[in-house]
Amino acid sequence: MSDFEVQIPGSFDPFAEAKAENSGAGSKEYVHIRVQQRNGRKSLTTVQGLKKEFSYNKILKDLKKEFCCNGTVVQDPELGQVIQLQGDQRKNVSTFLVQVSLYIFVSQNNTSYNV
Repeated sequence: MSDFEVQIPGSFDPFAEAKAENSGAGSKEYVHIRVQQRNGRKSLTTVQGLKKEFSYNKILKDLKKEFCCNGTVVQDPELGQVIQLQGDQRKNVSTFLVQVSLYIFVSQNNTSYNV
């Protein structure tokens, strides 16, 4: 017969990166800014993934003063501290975090922009 070597591929785990020990929440230091629809036209903006060394209450105070909206800091067992703001403030929050030089803006297709 012939001397062909046959390799059978092992099992592929598409979530191997997520299971790695150094890939916990906030390991890539992304800030997630999301909007949640409430009832009718009411909405809620959530900000999560800020570094733990930042004072969430001071950031919230500046956000509330800048955008003339109400907000609160909520402690979540999985996500840690989450800032909640009234209204759709996604664009405002992202430009605010860039202007105060806390973060750079990265769009969903991983292109960074200096806003």
